[in-house]
Amino acid sequence: MEECSCCKHKHREEPEYKDLMNRLNRIEGQIRGIKAMVESERYCVDILTQVQAVGSALNSFNKVLLATHIKTCVVENIKNGDEETVDELCAVIQKLMK
Repeated sequence: MEECSCCKHKHREEPEYKDLMNRLNRIEGQIRGIKAMVESERYCVDILTQVQAVGSALNSFNKVLLATHIKTCVVENIKNGDEETVDELCAVIQKLMK
């Protein structure tokens, strides 16, 4: 894979990678399920309930990813003297809390 100067990359160990991918696969399945519900003209409240479940699953994914980011990337960058990483973290948290 060619390095891009505009993008940062992070190697993930196998357990973390598998966990994140499993979560995303479940969310993808939930989205397909919602699409099928709309196509089969299911009741609005039933669809809204499933949409809320997807939102919760995405929030959970974000929490796991953010915790890992803090424990690995942020800590490593601070140890290497890159204190701008704290500003980046604060900006990310502000975006997530909108």
